[in-house]
Amino acid sequence: MRLNTDPNLDAPDDTYAALLEAHRDLADEQSALLNARLILLLANHIGNAEVLRQAIAVARSGAAPTALPTARVGVGMTIADHRLHGSGRAAFPHPALASGDDAKAT
Repeated sequence: MRLNTDPNLDAPDDTYAALLEAHRDLADEQSALLNARLILLLANHIGNAEVLRQAIAVARSGAAPTALPTARVGVGMTIADHRLHGSGRAAFPHPALASGDDAKAT
């Protein structure tokens, strides 16, 4: 079985919003634990060690798979061309989710 990198979410914006909401008001350590639990739950759901190895390799490579879409999503930025970046000033639990220079800490 091969890792599916084709678009497969029925509501990608809602999924992204749910992930952000799950991290709301969590300290960095709590956020990391949430991510670890979510990863283990999804790994168990996938249940295929080879697919998980493929996913780990793609995630570690830092490069988006070529099969991923470059269509505009969420905030109107192409994911593959404009990776999320952190200013360190936004009120998000993970620096990758900060919105840039105009972010305001609360």
